[in-house]
Amino acid sequence: MKIVRPTTFGGPEVLQLLDEEAPSPGPGEVLVAVRGIDVNPVDWKLYSGAFGSDPALLGAVGTSVAGVVAALGSPGLTGPDGAELAVGDAVVARGVHGTAYAEQVVADASALRVLPDALGFEEAAALLVGGGTAFHVLDAVGLGEGEHAGQVLLVHGASGGVGTATVQLAAQRGVRVIATASEANHDYLRELGAEPVAYGDGLAARVRALAPSGVDAAADLVGTDEAVATSLDLVTDRDRVVTIVQGTASRAAGVRALGGGPGADPGTAVRGASVPVLLRLAGEGRLRVVVSATYPLDRTADAHRAVRDGHTRGKVVVVP
Repeated sequence: MKIVRPTTFGGPEVLQLLDEEAPSPGPGEVLVAVRGIDVNPVDWKLYSGAFGSDPALLGAVGTSVAGVVAALGSPGLTGPDGAELAVGDAVVARGVHGTAYAEQVVADASALRVLPDALGFEEAAALLVGGGTAFHVLDAVGLGEGEHAGQVLLVHGASGGVGTATVQLAAQRGVRVIATASEANHDYLRELGAEPVAYGDGLAARVRALAPSGVDAAADLVGTDEAVATSLDLVTDRDRVVTIVQGTASRAAGVRALGGGPGADPGTAVRGASVPVLLRLAGEGRLRVVVSATYPLDRTADAHRAVRDGHTRGKVVVVP
């Protein structure tokens, strides 16, 4: 089979397309023929050296895939919802053994969920990481599942994969969302339920004009100094300001970091609990999963560059 691996630490140019023996599932494991691979910033950070130089980091690039069950490592395997898995099932896996950028991967049965009929492979692959992060963000700023009518949330960098999910989930909970983005993405954000505002000089004043009674919480999804400074200026309770992209400004200010970076809160429980909810909402058409671009496996490096360089709308997916 074809597989993409980083051969050393560096930029996307270190990713190589290789021929390897297809893996075999052991007891409790499932072989999945991959139809879509989610691309996330953590993927290129693992081999960039951002998390250190442990060679083990090079062997675990990629997280979420969608595809078809090709083989079972033992009979009678069930997913986390208790449903029995069968060859031919369309599934999504959040967590695989080794790198996810391959034509076939092995995952624990407990990591698999059968897809709703209405959800395609590309959308399913793109759903769980960004959607789980959005759930974590909202929970961390006090806007978890439930009604929050009248609350105002400021989201920086709202047109990306995490932002797209955050805006929709917050709006469904009755939250008023003010979202920063470039002018080109303003109509897109309005469709999702947000009130867009351009970033740049005077951002805090523009947000105040939209919400003169104040902002209750803020989520920094881009990691800029402007996002951190504006959030701290507008939100009285610093415990309701979070970032998913740690930077010098957020560290200096003690802003709570979420995700997989050093010192960040991984939110394992809330992200895990989000999986069946996300699949249900997407399957019912109540949560849009926007895939802005797809790349073949031999252009994985280009997919990583697109996500690394930013300004993508929604998600990027690699399709073997």
